[in-house]
Amino acid sequence: MTVTITPTNATLGCIVTDVHLGDMSDAEWRNVEDAFHEHGVLICPQQHLTRDEQVAFSRRFGNIENLSGSPKFDAVQISNEKEDGTAAPATEHRTQILRGNEGWHTDSSYMPLAAKASCLTAMKLPETGGGTAWADMRAAYEALDDDMKAKIANLEACHSLYYSQSQIGHIVDTGMGYGFHTKGAPVRPLVKTHPVTKRKSLFIGRHAYRIFGMADDEAQQLLQDLVEFACQPPRIYEHDWQVGDLCIWDNRCVLHRARPYKYDEIRVLRHTRIAGEPATELVRTIRDELASGFEQAAAG
Repeated sequence: MTVTITPTNATLGCIVTDVHLGDMSDAEWRNVEDAFHEHGVLICPQQHLTRDEQVAFSRRFGNIENLSGSPKFDAVQISNEKEDGTAAPATEHRTQILRGNEGWHTDSSYMPLAAKASCLTAMKLPETGGGTAWADMRAAYEALDDDMKAKIANLEACHSLYYSQSQIGHIVDTGMGYGFHTKGAPVRPLVKTHPVTKRKSLFIGRHAYRIFGMADDEAQQLLQDLVEFACQPPRIYEHDWQVGDLCIWDNRCVLHRARPYKYDEIRVLRHTRIAGEPATELVRTIRDELASGFEQAAAG
């Protein structure tokens, strides 16, 4: 059976049907991989993959990002559900991270090796809300005027989870392993060339916070303006989850965010994150005073 690829009405994203991702032929995999590069986001309804099937599918794209080295963490739950089945309170760390995820971002940009792709399977869902939205940074870059393209062509920004969470009043404990600022803040160009398609895109989002050669307030305004410009129709697509759905997207050219929902309701998504290739996603880090300040506040 031929894989059916149906583009969305946005500049990114497609619906993938007539294939079981847990058991693909080589020809089916090539169709899926080609669609991933062309559309940036694959929405795959009603796959109902097991944990092992999702991990195996994700590994087709590359190595699983797993800082612990244990297979237990090849797939993790993005969830507000406590062990007793109730929802975590709004003040708890996990809930604060989920709140932060409602801002536009790309996964692991705050680590020296950024993510290549992210994959989610819906397991438990709130009654309303809790969808996921994506924004096309390729189309956003192409829509910029020539003056703005010239302005940002050689600019670089620091990325920090400490910074992004601080913007919602949450100080991340450095002992939790986020951000790697004890080894320095990653420095990333604002304009990224995709290693496969060679298309240029904006590489921005809520983790970006400091641009070299620019005053902090000016940098913050520029980064905010770029996100607001980029994340507009027809460059955005939102998916309302159904249990069993799987979505995977290309972090190298797509921003994403969770949509709000009532935090006293349960939302559980199984997450696998594919690490980027070091040749294209590994960047230098610097010791940054602002990042150090977040660390000191966390240690506090």
